[in-house]
Amino acid sequence: MERPNAPSHKASPSVVRYGVVGGLGAIGSADVLLKTVRAAQYCKPPGGVDIAFEQRHFDDGPGIAAEAYDPLRRKFYVYNVLKDMQGKVENAMVPCFLSHTFLAEITPEISFNVVDIFDALLARIRRDYPEVRKIGVLTSSYVRASGIFEQRFGEPEATQDGSLATAGGLEVIYPDATLQRDALMQAIYGPSGIKSGHHGGECLQLLLEACDDLVSQGAEIIVPGLSEIPVLMESLQPLVPVPLLDSNLIYAEYALGVDRERENHNFKLGVLGGVGPAATVDFMRKVVSLTRAERDQDHLKMVVEQNPQIPDRTANLIGKGEDPSIPMLATCQRLEADGANAIAIPCNTAHAFVARIQPYIGIPIINMLTAVVDHIAAIQTPVTRVGLLATSGTVTSRVYHDIIEASGRETLVPDARCQTQVMEAIYGHHGVKAGHTTGECSEHLQAAISHLLARGAEVIILGCTELPLIELDAALRERVALLDPAEILAQHCVALAQADA
Repeated sequence: MERPNAPSHKASPSVVRYGVVGGLGAIGSADVLLKTVRAAQYCKPPGGVDIAFEQRHFDDGPGIAAEAYDPLRRKFYVYNVLKDMQGKVENAMVPCFLSHTFLAEITPEISFNVVDIFDALLARIRRDYPEVRKIGVLTSSYVRASGIFEQRFGEPEATQDGSLATAGGLEVIYPDATLQRDALMQAIYGPSGIKSGHHGGECLQLLLEACDDLVSQGAEIIVPGLSEIPVLMESLQPLVPVPLLDSNLIYAEYALGVDRERENHNFKLGVLGGVGPAATVDFMRKVVSLTRAERDQDHLKMVVEQNPQIPDRTANLIGKGEDPSIPMLATCQRLEADGANAIAIPCNTAHAFVARIQPYIGIPIINMLTAVVDHIAAIQTPVTRVGLLATSGTVTSRVYHDIIEASGRETLVPDARCQTQVMEAIYGHHGVKAGHTTGECSEHLQAAISHLLARGAEVIILGCTELPLIELDAALRERVALLDPAEILAQHCVALAQADA
């Protein structure tokens, strides 16, 4: 038995001891072991972590990729390895989805905890992708035929009051049957597959074909149900337009209590700031003012990166400026590394870039635009015509149009002359980004509001987070509901933190 980083003497009672069952796929098992060792560096119980890796010779024979595969030999192998770990570990990991189809037969005979890989995945999906309803699964034909993903992700669960709730209402989809056989199974088990030691070329292309098929069926995230696939995460994820979960890393972190450790800490909101700086400060003020608190400790934790060096979003969207995608992604990754549970971006125009960067981070970016449209839907008097005052970049990208019109409402934007006034109110020498909130910028904004009212707007979105900072006549404010997206985003963040608590 190999014991990476383990002391030679008997482990102290305070050391948390883990066993990893190897031999069920050498490449996938090694990847899980490596990620478990790495995860142990930032999951630090008082006495530390001791990881034992048990791998024996195990020839599974032919047919493992087939629906008719007989797992009996594998079942005995897993049972014997776990039985031999008894008294040596408190927790065991079985990094093999096929083995989890029969693990419930074994665990009653084992006196220590065997960490469930489906519990790990479901916990991560609930935490990071609570709105996702359709997941694509890449797994072996045997596991697919077993129905375990449907059973575990869709089965009813008892709530605290005794009623039943679904495990998330998740719909599980798989690649087309031909792609399952000729692409996915070949990518893993074929002569040019991962199990044969190949990590690129044909096997990568075959996996991409399977992923593309899942996306075409509407998959919002993709879950690898084979421990070999996460070995290619760095190569595969940039080619897939939806999040591809690293199931090996998720299993390792869950087993070590990283997720549970995070849940025991207060919710922390990451803020991508500086886009623009005044709007960031205004958003933080709104989060504070909207939080019900009797003392300092009742407020939200926030980690903010005020990064005004991110290239101008509007300049890029109208075709004249640098792409802000990489600086935005780098900022989000730093916020994630600082322990944020979710990220808020108090900039409407920046949301045109969110879909590009979300797949590359492991925490959700809260969509301010969706929150605004949900807010409109909740207004007691039905709204059918929504006015939008925003940067030309936001208008050109149609990020608001698409969401508003998908809700069955019409989007009204200013004509060219009036849009020029809106841009002057934001970017002009006497505009709000230059520090002005009265005078010329106020006149421009009021003219734009009156223009949209004349065209029949029933509510108006102030779709640049600096626009609500401009002073307006009280009489004009009484004529129409002026929606402040930063305030709506702040309300959403506070509600999210309270739900997490």
